[in-house]
Amino acid sequence: MSTALPPSGSGALAKREARLAWALLAPTMISISLVVVLPLLAIIWISFKPFTLTDLRPPAPIVRESLRGEGDNLRIEYRIRNSSQEIAITSVTLSDTLPPGLTLKDDLPDHCHLTNRNLFCDFGDMDGGARERLRLPVLATDDVDALEDLVKETKPAMTGAGPSMLTNFEFSMENFTRLFDGGEFWSVLWITLFYTVFGTIGALVMGLFAALLLNKSFRGQGFIRGLYLFPYVAPVIAVAFTWVTLFDPFSGSANALLLQMGLAQTPINFFGDRPLALIMVTVFEIWRYFPLSFLFILARMQSIDTSMYEAADMDGASPFQKFWLLSIPQLLGILSVLFLLRFIWTFNKFDDIFLLTGGNAGTRTLTVNVYEQAFAISNIGAGAAVAVVILLCLLLFSFVFFRFISREEGL
Repeated sequence: MSTALPPSGSGALAKREARLAWALLAPTMISISLVVVLPLLAIIWISFKPFTLTDLRPPAPIVRESLRGEGDNLRIEYRIRNSSQEIAITSVTLSDTLPPGLTLKDDLPDHCHLTNRNLFCDFGDMDGGARERLRLPVLATDDVDALEDLVKETKPAMTGAGPSMLTNFEFSMENFTRLFDGGEFWSVLWITLFYTVFGTIGALVMGLFAALLLNKSFRGQGFIRGLYLFPYVAPVIAVAFTWVTLFDPFSGSANALLLQMGLAQTPINFFGDRPLALIMVTVFEIWRYFPLSFLFILARMQSIDTSMYEAADMDGASPFQKFWLLSIPQLLGILSVLFLLRFIWTFNKFDDIFLLTGGNAGTRTLTVNVYEQAFAISNIGAGAAVAVVILLCLLLFSFVFFRFISREEGL
């Protein structure tokens, strides 16, 4: 006796539903590609090129025209140079119109010719860093000063093309070699890990403590909750400069209080001395971002069934036992998610450290290093290489996190 088998394959209706689903997802996928994937691929592409800020524009010929000399020595002078010091430019030509009142005295060079006051010169190829100077002796029939203004008004046109370092298919490991050869990278990586790990754990612990305090009904509870949110919702530039002013070694209130209480003999440079500056920016990170953890943890606490705590009270459990054996297992899921998010966000954090210390006094993290390489010294390729290292570190962390964190924890 044969048994009935379920239908296999996909029918016309299933295929139509699949096409409809892809059509609905297409705008989202295209938006994600434009906003996330394409910039990410561009950064990876640039990281394999010894690319500086001056290489953003492809090499091109640059010309300066001027009317020089006087009397019989009057001449039009063209100074032409290759904008790149390394890349050659091919088919370089110059086109210009001689203003009325000027006539050529001598014959033109072989690579130039004049047609109805229209000058054309073919310089051929120009090597990287090459310069050319073209002098044309002329006679003036009008006022020289007026002619000089006319010469400046008639801009010569240049043609010539060279390969762009950004778009060619030549790749190099030079940026990564320089990055890992020096001992500075490992120091910056250690500072980043210290700042990230302690900043993340501190924000979670402080958020948990705040949630425990406010997980009860009392008068003024709403006001206290709003006060707790102030560090997170306040503009970062405002709170950062407030901290810098508060802990200023000369006019800060913190130093004045420590000196008056006899706890310090000399003013303390909180954001200028090692390793105190790193500790201070980490404390700022904890203070500024604990409200996010506080909100999520408090919401999870308020959803826990109170019958468990009532049963624990009947069994004579202490407050610590109820917290450790009942509350913590219920909070592990949200704590894991918060640790993942806060670790990634803190690892990528730039503005807080830059506003507090500018990356000085041992607070230079990888993100600050990206800014300094790409913009301070205009080495965009090196900055992109550091950004790729940040991406790889976060991918490694995410892999380890999801590999060893149980699905039972809400992930």
